[in-house]
Amino acid sequence: MQLSNDRILTTHVGSLPRSEKVFKLVFAREEGKNLNKKEYDEIIAAAVKEVVKKQYEAGIDVVSDGEQSKISYATYIKDRLNGFEGDSPRNTPKDLEEFPEFSARASKSGGVPSYKRPRCSGPISVKDMKPLEIDLENFQNALDKSKYTEAFMNSASPGVIALFQPNEYYKDHKSYLYALSDAMKIEYEGIANAGFLIQIDSPDLALGRHVTFKDKNEKEFISAIELHIEALNHALTNIPSEKIRLHVCWGNYQGPHHYDIEMKKILPTVLKAKPQALSFEGSNPRHSHEWTVFRDIKIPEEKILIPGVLDSTTNFVEHPELVSERICRYADIVGRNRVIAGSDCGFSTFAGFGSVDADITYEKLSSLAKGASLASRKLW
Repeated sequence: MQLSNDRILTTHVGSLPRSEKVFKLVFAREEGKNLNKKEYDEIIAAAVKEVVKKQYEAGIDVVSDGEQSKISYATYIKDRLNGFEGDSPRNTPKDLEEFPEFSARASKSGGVPSYKRPRCSGPISVKDMKPLEIDLENFQNALDKSKYTEAFMNSASPGVIALFQPNEYYKDHKSYLYALSDAMKIEYEGIANAGFLIQIDSPDLALGRHVTFKDKNEKEFISAIELHIEALNHALTNIPSEKIRLHVCWGNYQGPHHYDIEMKKILPTVLKAKPQALSFEGSNPRHSHEWTVFRDIKIPEEKILIPGVLDSTTNFVEHPELVSERICRYADIVGRNRVIAGSDCGFSTFAGFGSVDADITYEKLSSLAKGASLASRKLW
């Protein structure tokens, strides 16, 4: 993994807006409609090339494929693993339960994505890795025509798969997690072997508190995420830590978030995860103050921080000076070479849904790059 050795590098969480054409195709495929496969593949491949080009033009150093082919960052696995079928009810976050009128209005306005959340109804095993092979090929082809510092590809953690796809087959949560861990090894190692960094998306380590575990106490939740991290580390056994990033967040949705568990309560556990780099929310109004948590805890020397210095739920474009200020806070804590500037979360974690306008997304990324340049002048 590249470090910020002579300047602050920039990146983001992974998902980026899909065009209307891509959005419609992805949902048509999800709905089982007959599609021209050649045309579908060509459109997705072109979308990946375009999204890589836009990242480069915005000044992003560590780029992704924008997750253009995926319906969402977690439910896509039903196309790659056996054991899933049907649909399951949406598990409403605890904060939205307290404000039902707002929640209903958000749903009616199209602010809540509608897609299938399959349940686990049978043994988990590898079904088809061809979709991964296509993603890897599309990404590499796009990178061949662009300049970049490094490239990463997103993959769901066992814990976040379990968060969205409820277990109706395995005897307990641990058995389910380890079955997912064994199956997801293939995808993780496939990404690493292709030469890309892997970003493990693991909102279960924070979001899970006010969704799946909202009826449990904090001690029970911490115990649960200890298990999630053990299962994840098991899946990553054969991959060096320096080839892995971990993303933790409280959910990229509009809402009060007043039941989000505090970073200081989960960070000691999260730091036990194998990935070298930790990506986390650091800009939105609920969590921007939590930079002090990193100041007040011992961060292992080998860890790299990727703080969110852009809010991924607002169309405000952060001023480069604010971006620089946020970067420097973390550089003062762990050193300038161990900080990479990122975003709070993905800008389109569900295909076709995102609070931020597509064009404004890239304006925000451009401001991120400008802010990183300002920070670099201050720190070097």
